[in-house]
Amino acid sequence: MKGIKGKIAVVTGAARGIGRACAERLVAEEAKVALLDIEQTAGEKTASEIGSSSVAAFFHCDVGLKQSVDDALSNVIRKFGQIDILVNNAGIIRRFDFLELPEEDFDAVIRTNLKSVFLCGQYVARHMVERKVKGAIVNMASTSVIMTMPTIPAYAASKGGIASLTRAMALSLAVHGIRVNAVGPGTIVTELNKKALLEDEGNRNRILARTPIGRLGEGSDVASVVCFLASDDASYMTGQTVYVDGGRAGLNYSMPPVR
Repeated sequence: MKGIKGKIAVVTGAARGIGRACAERLVAEEAKVALLDIEQTAGEKTASEIGSSSVAAFFHCDVGLKQSVDDALSNVIRKFGQIDILVNNAGIIRRFDFLELPEEDFDAVIRTNLKSVFLCGQYVARHMVERKVKGAIVNMASTSVIMTMPTIPAYAASKGGIASLTRAMALSLAVHGIRVNAVGPGTIVTELNKKALLEDEGNRNRILARTPIGRLGEGSDVASVVCFLASDDASYMTGQTVYVDGGRAGLNYSMPPVR
């Protein structure tokens, strides 16, 4: 993809899942990647597996805490010189019916999923403006922006907030030549989803019955769209949320899963 080779990219929540897939794809596109995550051991392992220390480096970070974000991103700049691309991917989910959702769980989800986009996005955008970097920011939303379930109210609120924040960031930063878009994945095969959703065949079939393309998504499916939005190939796109969901968002009925 045009304009990624040689760039410096930051991916949050990069130790595993979609974040790891994004980091791997960016390295494949010949970017240098800083992997941020709260999981030290897993993050260091991922960084060592996807590239040399000069290409992929891990930085410990609690993305919901300003001081941790500031410290990690300043260390990224110290190592790599600047930041050209930011992928705000870090996220958690807590499953409760709305009437049972504890305040501390609501706060944890909003802090990790939404506040992190503000903290990381503001730090990186200020850096880009100061250095006159015509950069790209890609935020991780979800199909829960436009449809959801009763057991994930905090997650849905956080992802809806990300879509709105993406538009506001895009409008604010366009004058500086910085583009901001979001990606909204459907059900993606990650370690978390395997344990929470996909081990039960009945549940898996229910998900496939709402997925017209007939299969579950892979991390690489999301990573390819993230890289497109970060690249010069998407130079006229900003403020958009692109859904990578196998057609789910447009479906208004159930269909038999494709075997």
